[in-house]
Amino acid sequence: MTRSVALLGSTGSIGTQAIDVIGRNADDYDVVALAAGGSDPGLVIDQARAVRPAFVAVASADAAAEVAQALPGIEVAGGADAVVEAARRGADVVLNGITGSVGLRPTLAALEAGSTLALANKESLVAGGALVKAARQRPDQIVPVDSEHSALAQCLRGGSADEVRRLVVTASGGAFRGRSRESLADVTAADALRHPTWDMGAVVTINSASMVNKALEVIEAHLLFDIPMDRIDVVVHAQSIVHSMVEFVDGSTLAQVSPPDMRLPIALGLSWPARIPDAAPAMDWTQAGTWTFEPLDEQAFPAVSVAREAVAASALHPAVFNAANEECVAAFIDGRLPFLGIVETVRRVVEAYEAPGELTLEAVDGAERWARETARAAIAGAR
Repeated sequence: MTRSVALLGSTGSIGTQAIDVIGRNADDYDVVALAAGGSDPGLVIDQARAVRPAFVAVASADAAAEVAQALPGIEVAGGADAVVEAARRGADVVLNGITGSVGLRPTLAALEAGSTLALANKESLVAGGALVKAARQRPDQIVPVDSEHSALAQCLRGGSADEVRRLVVTASGGAFRGRSRESLADVTAADALRHPTWDMGAVVTINSASMVNKALEVIEAHLLFDIPMDRIDVVVHAQSIVHSMVEFVDGSTLAQVSPPDMRLPIALGLSWPARIPDAAPAMDWTQAGTWTFEPLDEQAFPAVSVAREAVAASALHPAVFNAANEECVAAFIDGRLPFLGIVETVRRVVEAYEAPGELTLEAVDGAERWARETARAAIAGAR
């Protein structure tokens, strides 16, 4: 049976790889909607010509006009609401590969429409938390696409919920694995973007270097799998072969192992619970290899500790954590904030926030606005 797919963030790393997976399994998937920010309208046009969706959303109104002119016969809409519309059109699967908390409303729209949500936009779950969980209409409606959470979901098939002792989330260590805190004082954005394993967008790559990405993933694992934060560990695994592990109460540990290729978790997100044959290359067990595991140096990389503090503080503090980080990463890229200032500024913003009470979409918006304004003021004051 052919599954209809709405692909959000189609021109990003996740989106382009998803189109590759779909293209190699064209009889199984029908792309009915594409959505993109609009920074590369030419790529949006090429993608739409290749997969022929009924609807294309482009967040940038100017880019949407260019796309519409090039795609007669395809409905094209511009603006943030158009992206939400792409999510709510009732596709069997909505793959949310948008970067940042701007993905929250499309995430909620997809769930409310009854679509299976293949979630690569971790920030929407981090920011929306219980709102996202409450929008689920069935337990398996959210399928994680991050490699770590896809790994955990696969490993959790090996036991019941009451048999799980802890989750172990692996981290590549990013561009600065093994570095001391002192050695990070003068690193540049160009240094942070040299990830040794994964080819990702700038924001995710810098988040990997600061370990903020892993902090967000710990929050996401806590929310997705209902495991307390103190039962989720992080270990540094430079080879990026073991994508995460689940430890069970009897002392056994199940690990999901594959070469570092996002097409595998993307394919699972599209087909869950089935597997797509040859979605990505398998391990070559005829070759010798060594895997290493090291504890996280939380003095050099304190982001995970700050994330734990945020979750403990209130349901809105994770949204503050994420929004403040987005501002700090932008400032680091622009040369307005040193690398070590990213997490230190996020920590100060999180500690200064006082949650107003009930978690609502409006409260999330307010928390994010406050976090961004406070982070910007802190960044300006530090110059």
